[in-house]
Amino acid sequence: MDQLDLYRIFIRVVEARSFTRAADTLQMPRSSVSTAIADLEARLGARLLNRTTRVVVPTDEGEEFYERCSGYLAEGEEMETMFRNAGHGIEGRIRVDLPGRIGRLIVAPALPDFLALWPGIRVELGMTDRAVDLLGERVDLALRIGPLPDSGLKARRIGEIAQINVASPAYLLQHGIPLSPADLGAHWQVAYASPSTGRVADWEWHESARTRTCPVPWRVSANSAEGYIACALAGMGLIQIPAYDVADHLARGDLVEVLPDHRAEPMPMHLLFPGNPRTLRRLTAFADWMEGVLRKNISG
Repeated sequence: MDQLDLYRIFIRVVEARSFTRAADTLQMPRSSVSTAIADLEARLGARLLNRTTRVVVPTDEGEEFYERCSGYLAEGEEMETMFRNAGHGIEGRIRVDLPGRIGRLIVAPALPDFLALWPGIRVELGMTDRAVDLLGERVDLALRIGPLPDSGLKARRIGEIAQINVASPAYLLQHGIPLSPADLGAHWQVAYASPSTGRVADWEWHESARTRTCPVPWRVSANSAEGYIACALAGMGLIQIPAYDVADHLARGDLVEVLPDHRAEPMPMHLLFPGNPRTLRRLTAFADWMEGVLRKNISG
């Protein structure tokens, strides 16, 4: 087996965290994958992977080799395609993960412009409110909203999203309009439950250069932006939501902003990459384009 084949098999095992899953995606016998990794480790004189009965994880040497190997293969792939489709110059596939409503409302409608600029690029969009595992699910680029955990992934901050407080006119007619956070104890909220943990956060606002919070009673929760907004439209309580998400509802009068002087802090937006984005020109082209689209449409 030649060197490039060994590199490709190693990368697939690291990303799949499993010899069996890697073999399935490569359409190879598991024994061939295991032999290839053993051959590669023997050539390098280093242990690249730690094997357990449940998962395969790279060693420190394996992590470093994975990053270098990924860049090496990516550059080789671009060298093979750089003279094809010479009018546009970049070809290949990009797997992208986006929060559901940003994907549907902002990115997907603008995507024809990107494809017109780069007809050789194929984009696979994943739209979900859960935080996907970029390495495990072989995602090239993800948009994350809010503070970032220390994941070791490459990140590019591209702006922030303003948040507002809203409710339906029917809810406000029945329960009154809150004029300050002190009034929230007499109101209901629609609770937003984290899709990952199920945790319901307290109500939040920024005041006197500080972030303040308080619990607000709730009778219904939702774990997606679609459900969260739908419950507010149905008059079930107050919600805190990115302004772009309800712009049309505000314009039509379906929702009304409340507590405008007591908004939560804007949420940061980041693009995350499992490796150095500069190793793939098509990925850089898409990241730059999407940053422009998001800054134009929703960045606060």
